[in-house]
Amino acid sequence: MKEYVKSSPFFFRLIRWSFWSCTLILLLMALVFPAPLQEHAQLAVVPNPAKSAWFLLWIQELVSYDVRLIYLVIAGVLFFVLLPWLQKRDIDRAVWFGTGHRMIASTVMALFLLIVLLTVIAFFFRGKNWDFVVPF
Repeated sequence: MKEYVKSSPFFFRLIRWSFWSCTLILLLMALVFPAPLQEHAQLAVVPNPAKSAWFLLWIQELVSYDVRLIYLVIAGVLFFVLLPWLQKRDIDRAVWFGTGHRMIASTVMALFLLIVLLTVIAFFFRGKNWDFVVPF
């Protein structure tokens, strides 16, 4: 029984700590980086292109390269939906970042870094009419 990890209280402490850390980081980001919202929409005058909220900018940046890249976003969503079923079933004990999860963990980390990179590019390096600008 020594090789098993008890879910209570150890695992739930980690989950609680992670939840509050992520919530705090998101709240701080929302305070520091305001959403580029504009005045009420008018059908006669549509700004081209209007920036979306900061948490959706990565999708807008990706689609600005090619419209068909929206399928990459859909594939990413499907990947995260199917994530619980992608692990090997023969694992009988809990292991953090075990050998059966390296590919999945690497893929999730790569997707996370790609989303952060695209968000930074869209937020800081895109100006009027979605042109590249130097922010400094």
